Amino acid sequence: MSRSCRSVFNTTLLAKSLTGLAIVLAATLGLASASHALTMEEIKARGYIEVATEDNYRPFEFVENGIATGYDNELKELVEQETGLELRQAILPWAGILPGVTSGKFDMALSAVLATDARKPNFDFTTPTAASTTMFATKKDSDIMTGKDLIGKVVASETGSAFLAEFKIYNEMLKTEYGEGVAKIVEYHGYPEAYQDLGLGRVDAVVNTDLALYSLVAERPDMFAVREPVGDPSYLTWAVKEGNSAILEIVNGALLKIRESGEMYRLQQKWLNTSYENMPIDVN
Repeated sequence: MSRSCRSVFNTTLLAKSLTGLAIVLAATLGLASASHALTMEEIKARGYIEVATEDNYRPFEFVENGIATGYDNELKELVEQETGLELRQAILPWAGILPGVTSGKFDMALSAVLATDARKPNFDFTTPTAASTTMFATKKDSDIMTGKDLIGKVVASETGSAFLAEFKIYNEMLKTEYGEGVAKIVEYHGYPEAYQDLGLGRVDAVVNTDLALYSLVAERPDMFAVREPVGDPSYLTWAVKEGNSAILEIVNGALLKIRESGEMYRLQQKWLNTSYENMPIDVN
């Protein structure tokens, strides 16, 4: 190749490289813009917060007669009144909620999010909305009463839930202490299917927060019973992506006012049949 040809070739190669670099930089800037945490001023100017919620997780959020209701949904309405902002809901299965928050698709998970150490690197939690203990339920006539009785049994929980993660730890404890654990852990995309299979005898127990299980038993006292804890006491919250301080500040400000007014405790009594007036302010 002649010197002049090499010069043209090198110039063309350089131009292509610069063009490629520009495309990569543009894509990178686009991703940065998409994941940009909005300031408080930007949120207020926009007028809404994008939130993700389940629609079949009693007593927290569910649909009845075509209307979204439950503890979290009524709490959502009070937060909207306090902030003057719309909490614009997208409804999807639990497995997609937290990934949607970390990806920036949603500003907040408006659901019963258990505040765990495992989640703290990726999420910041609002002030607690309720207390929680992970427990298991069985059919009412079952002879499974204790955690040890779960050895060799089939246990169900929800995919991606902290309750499932807690039970897997509990199962390892059973193996360490007794030499064996449960026969199988079955994961469901939603609790209604797990409860249905419990009633049909396809699984022996379902692991969930005590509040959801007591709600289940209140609806079907003839069918189900709540048994022992299989996790440590903790707190339920809403969750934002770690570092999303503006959303957290806005929502926390409203939740604390609702708590101070006693309205949070009123909703807890209504939906959870108890109240948690000694919850900490911050669980991060």
